Amino acid sequence: MSELTYREMGLTDEEYQQILGVMGREPNYLEIGMFSVMWSEHCGYKNSRPLLKTFPTQGPQVIQGPGENAGVVDIGDGQALVFKIESHNHPSAIEPYQGAATGVGGIVRDIFTMGARPIASLNSLRFGPLDDARVRELLSGVVAGIGDYGNCLGIPTVGGEVYFNPSYQGNPLVNAMCVGLVKTDELALAVANEVGATIMIVGAKTGRDGIHGATFASEELSEKSASKRPSVQVGDPFMEKLLIEACLELIQQDLVAGMQDLGAAGLTSSIAETASKKGLGVEVDVLKVPRRETGMSPYEVMLSESQERMLIIPRSGAEARIEEIFEKWGLDAVVIGTVTGDGIFRVKEGETVVGEVPVQALTEGCPVYVRTGEEPEYYQRCRDYDLTGLPVIPPQEALQQLLASPNIASKKWIFSQYDYQVMTNTAILPGDGDAAVLRIKGTRKGVALVTDCNSRLVYLDPYQGAMQAVCEAARNLACVGARPLALTNCLNFGNPEKPNIYWQMQNAIAGMSVAAQALDTPVVSGNVSLYNETAAGAIYPTPVVGMAGVLADVDKRCDMAFKEPGDLIILLGGFRDELGGSEYLSVCHGLETGAVPTVNLTAEKSLQELILQLIHDDILQSCHDISEGGLAVALAESAIKGKIGCTVKINSEHSRVDGILFSEAPSRVIASVKRSRLDQLVQAVVEHEVEMRIIGHVGGDRLVIEDDGSEIIRMTVGDAARRWGEAIEWFMK
Repeated sequence: MSELTYREMGLTDEEYQQILGVMGREPNYLEIGMFSVMWSEHCGYKNSRPLLKTFPTQGPQVIQGPGENAGVVDIGDGQALVFKIESHNHPSAIEPYQGAATGVGGIVRDIFTMGARPIASLNSLRFGPLDDARVRELLSGVVAGIGDYGNCLGIPTVGGEVYFNPSYQGNPLVNAMCVGLVKTDELALAVANEVGATIMIVGAKTGRDGIHGATFASEELSEKSASKRPSVQVGDPFMEKLLIEACLELIQQDLVAGMQDLGAAGLTSSIAETASKKGLGVEVDVLKVPRRETGMSPYEVMLSESQERMLIIPRSGAEARIEEIFEKWGLDAVVIGTVTGDGIFRVKEGETVVGEVPVQALTEGCPVYVRTGEEPEYYQRCRDYDLTGLPVIPPQEALQQLLASPNIASKKWIFSQYDYQVMTNTAILPGDGDAAVLRIKGTRKGVALVTDCNSRLVYLDPYQGAMQAVCEAARNLACVGARPLALTNCLNFGNPEKPNIYWQMQNAIAGMSVAAQALDTPVVSGNVSLYNETAAGAIYPTPVVGMAGVLADVDKRCDMAFKEPGDLIILLGGFRDELGGSEYLSVCHGLETGAVPTVNLTAEKSLQELILQLIHDDILQSCHDISEGGLAVALAESAIKGKIGCTVKINSEHSRVDGILFSEAPSRVIASVKRSRLDQLVQAVVEHEVEMRIIGHVGGDRLVIEDDGSEIIRMTVGDAARRWGEAIEWFMK
């Protein structure tokens, strides 16, 4: 391959001068390559590190926060959840199938690297409008890649989200989340803590795929991006399945002192990060690295991002046993180097030294940029937009349009391609509740998992929008009966060097931090994906929240479906006439503007505590968060899932009727309850000081909504189900 300049590797002139100062000489080609990948945004977080430090990361439930491959939270009984979300955006834009597949593979490795058995996968996806043929091609490829890789691994894909918006045209987002279960005394960390320890590479052989993948992920997409297809890794899920079993066997036999996934920047990153934590050095011989291609240079070996590979620091004398175990599983396990005490990352090719770089220069020495944000022009204009003169779309017509919007419609076309019941632990199936729920076999416990972010709200108001992403994730967990524990995030933004984009980042992270602190859901892991831009502009800021919660008794889980005729329908949180940033404005009026509804964190916390108590005490028949589409859509979804109608009464005397029906104001849910349990519900509501209204009852085969005695919506549940269920499938035929 032809040699690249340091600029083509993503380094600036100033950064190159810094490297000269560190090295005291001109670096060679390999050394420049090592700096370029380690100083990329993807590995070094050079534009985001100061902001990330503001997240709350501590709590009594936190065993391991940011800084390892994944976060770890205690769920009692000597067990812990290990989870993380990360992006594979740019690779998926160029090669959707392999980009998405290897995104799944990479996040799964982050989990079993910690000694945890992966138990579930989720995702968060963003695309341009579905009426575009290229978007449909991207969606098909991404979904197939996620499904095929996860299905082959035998890990259920149990939840996720997908949104369609023109801002993602040409720059889709593919965020993958994985959750694992581990005994707290079998937790493994990625650290080299002993001089003289050996370094082993295990798993698949190394090829030329993925070279400079970290750099590619840290630049804007352009017409030239298609030429970087070789930067996209190629995955082998069957190899990864073997790797999971082999690595977990090592941990169970206590043969491992440290373990690290070979992800972004390959051997360079994994070795440097492992050594850096204790201020140690390493010596590696590239000739010992098993290869699947001939003639590979040290540069190619050290920067390759070939998949299904791990770095292992064995316990003293365990090398032979590790080799035996990996031979049993049909995988390579080879000693390629040793840990040293001189703090130097030394790369050899046989007896020849081909590169020497201070470890700390690659990691802690990465430049950090504290930039100045600038409020974008659109912000005030959108916030001050006057909606009072907006014509009211007939409510039934508006609801029909919303149910058929791809952002609201059933995602069955997507999740039906995933095996979400493998392992037989899935207790709430995709689409049936506000979050996925899984049993933990051998206990009464369950775990609930969710991904959330309404990027339109974040665009219109980064602080409030990001705060709402955290609140909605936690509320969704509460709606299935799970107490939220902690969150992971994937921060997808445009070019941070632009002041308006940096302003979005600053405010979004601030909003997330405040909400996470208030709801006792610390940030334990995450990922940053910047430079998500094309010539047409930046994506909507999309700080995706992945959150995990625990149910003390999985049998007490709750879903969204209405159950029995005569059950009362309860609105918790009250009516709110606020349409800013709503799907209604976008779909029915072609507007993405307005003041975003604000969050009252005290009210949000009270609501969640109330819901958890009501579900624990077996008072609720169903519970469903009011989010995209507002109250009317939430009612329709509960009716569709229960295959039973409802009659609801509102009063818009002092409000816009479309505001009451379609507002997406936070901290609200609809629930159903047996009449015999109403008194208990009221007592709990009073204790938690939550606003409550009885708005209707379950029954019949129609969704009926009345306003001041007049019917404004009358729709059969079958008609609603058809519109909601077939929308995405219609586009994808």
